[in-house]
Amino acid sequence: MIIGIWILGNQLHSEQAALLSRKNNKQETPVIFIESHHYIQKKPYHQQKLVLVFSAMRHFAEELSAQGWQVTYKIAQDFKPSLNDWINRNQITELRLVTPYDRPFLNLINSFKLDCKIKFIPNNHFLWSQEEFKQWNDSRKRLLLEDFYREGRKRFNVLMEEDQPIGKKWNFDKQNRKPPKQNLNPPTPLWFEPDDITQQVIDDVKSYKIKTYGKIEPFKWGVTRSQALQVLDHFLENNLNNFGTYQDAMITGEYTMWHSLISPYINLGLLRPLEVIQKIEKAYHDFNYPLNSVEGLIRQILGWREYMYGIYQLMDDDYRDKNWFDHQEKLPEFYWDSSQTDMNCLKQVLQQVEETGYGHHIQRLMVLSNFALIVGVSPQAINDWFHSAFIDGYDWVMVPNVIGMGQFADGGILASKPYAASANYINKMSDYCKNCVYKQTKRTGEKACPFNFFYWDFLSRHQDKLKSLGRMNLILANLKKMDSEELEIIQSQAQQWREKH
Repeated sequence: MIIGIWILGNQLHSEQAALLSRKNNKQETPVIFIESHHYIQKKPYHQQKLVLVFSAMRHFAEELSAQGWQVTYKIAQDFKPSLNDWINRNQITELRLVTPYDRPFLNLINSFKLDCKIKFIPNNHFLWSQEEFKQWNDSRKRLLLEDFYREGRKRFNVLMEEDQPIGKKWNFDKQNRKPPKQNLNPPTPLWFEPDDITQQVIDDVKSYKIKTYGKIEPFKWGVTRSQALQVLDHFLENNLNNFGTYQDAMITGEYTMWHSLISPYINLGLLRPLEVIQKIEKAYHDFNYPLNSVEGLIRQILGWREYMYGIYQLMDDDYRDKNWFDHQEKLPEFYWDSSQTDMNCLKQVLQQVEETGYGHHIQRLMVLSNFALIVGVSPQAINDWFHSAFIDGYDWVMVPNVIGMGQFADGGILASKPYAASANYINKMSDYCKNCVYKQTKRTGEKACPFNFFYWDFLSRHQDKLKSLGRMNLILANLKKMDSEELEIIQSQAQQWREKH
């Protein structure tokens, strides 16, 4: 039997080939990487995302080749012809690959008629297996992220003193919501200049006749495991100490704040979740970093990331089509071109995404996703945009994060209430409103902030459904107190905005 290995672009673990080949001699084990032009035309992906994935693939292929593996690297129109040609030339009888994390890609592979059998190996990209998450879920009356996170802390012995959490509390989130103050001085992120391989990828992507999004240069992301580890170490030394306190804050011109910038590398496999968690915990013990910073980041990886993947695997294929509010509005064009909006918060965040493919979690949830929710944008349209636009975006993370959390389109399977907010929240957590043509205090009139009239319009449109959510009762009580004439003006202004945009 001749085993061949197919390594996918988001499975760049340092031990991936050895895991797949098991006992086979690497000099006798063919390995293939494929860049498919057809596949990257399915969405108008951010150009920097394409550069990151293809450059990381090419670097990893070069590393495996230097280690003695028989590596073939294909740049092709489609996957299947390249696979069959390679299979036949190498007389491969069994093709092995790690099970793809994204369902659409797994379905695509299963549709191939290849000239050998395919064997999927369980992925090692997450701490919880699909079966373990399902068993945990079956023992619960309701899926709750906090319960799952606590179980993960116990299971993997993270920030624990015997059976109790360090600090006597599981969650320090209330200490991680401090608004920005004047004269904050966030650290400079660690970026890299493109090497010859990356520059070639940049040139290649520029030459492709496909629809893309965002700016391709300057490209500063790391593309190897070594660089990913440097980014992690840089964060631990310079950012972690103050990460927690201002992790929700947003400041004009400050794209990264104290955030780690490691999500693209974890999602590619260049960093592994458990090694990251262990390094964070070690830094806490070595340098006595604030527990709210350490716990806050570990919660994002051990709690949120694992939970999103678990939900994605647990739900049926139609989860991505959920639309509890029956929202049908098209995505405003300015999501694809920040110059088309005069709302400063959206302009700042969208410009940042265009330039880097990155935005931190509050920019994504409470600016970009929040606005789409209260306007009434189709959940599928905003989900597709998130998947296309963000450098760390994949189907497995965007479907539950956008459909479930951001848009509440699942009706409460993932979250207990919609993440809908007026301009008051953005004004509190950022300096964006200070330089905006709209007034964050106004709900109606020419200078009224669209976040305000859309927020109250959203509550009014869906109050019958929202009544079923206990956490919305206080807000709905405020809606009842609103003057009916003002509410009519708000509804009219919201509709006029939709028609214009």
